[in-house]
Amino acid sequence: MARRKDIDGSTGVPTFYGKELRYQREQAGLTLQQLVEGSFYGLSHLSEIERGERRMPAELAEHVDRVLKTDGFFKRRCEDVRKAKVKGHVGWFEYALEAEKRAEAIEEWCPNLIPGLLQTAPYARAVVRATLPLATDEEVEEKINARMARAHLFEDDHKTPEYWAILPENMLRCPILPPEEMADQLDHIAALARRPRIVPQILPWNCGPHPLMLVGLLQLTTFPDAPPLAYLESEYSGGAIDDPAIVKKYRKAYDRLRAAALPPKASLAIIEAAAKDYRNGIQPD
Repeated sequence: MARRKDIDGSTGVPTFYGKELRYQREQAGLTLQQLVEGSFYGLSHLSEIERGERRMPAELAEHVDRVLKTDGFFKRRCEDVRKAKVKGHVGWFEYALEAEKRAEAIEEWCPNLIPGLLQTAPYARAVVRATLPLATDEEVEEKINARMARAHLFEDDHKTPEYWAILPENMLRCPILPPEEMADQLDHIAALARRPRIVPQILPWNCGPHPLMLVGLLQLTTFPDAPPLAYLESEYSGGAIDDPAIVKKYRKAYDRLRAAALPPKASLAIIEAAAKDYRNGIQPD
């Protein structure tokens, strides 16, 4: 039998909360399955909460307090955990951020910017500074650190998720950084693209009309044990969609957009060529 992994409650609010939940459950002599019985949630959901990997929904917290007789402890503190988990991100991104960690595959379309999971710190800093001109240095760095932390999904010891991003070609030609830093950003994308499960694909500037012309950021997420999810975001709002019929429409639109894009090898060649041009002080043509 595999040895149970210890929970280090000192690493943050979510793990502290999860460790206390495990302690109270074991003190009551209950298994995970016994604790979730009578709720609408599964064993794996509760297990991920105990490990600090998932937030506690308010209705599940009420159920846990009732079963464990903890006098509302977990319900009162689940909002603190939610805030801690999205620190450095806007509140409406919470659901998508949690979904990334459980994803089997993530597919993105971002027509104006390099997607956050592919950004270098200088690129992220330029974006945050432009969109939040009144933010303090501390607030800016908090957001940058949070964005960089998302990229742990691409660490070599992770087998999932598979990641696919469709990037408009004109984004490569319109730098928001000095040439050397823009070259670093594109080299970073190229390095990721050489990994088997990360695929950026370039949409040619002259592709003509396409299905997602009216959409800002779109992220499609699929899971091994749950229905797919669509997340859309604009400058000051965003939200997740789990209605199967609507998600299916976005799925079809994304597939049509992918069909209009260049093949992965040709896309990588364009990214590498643009990086080389910037490094040589040449504006990519």
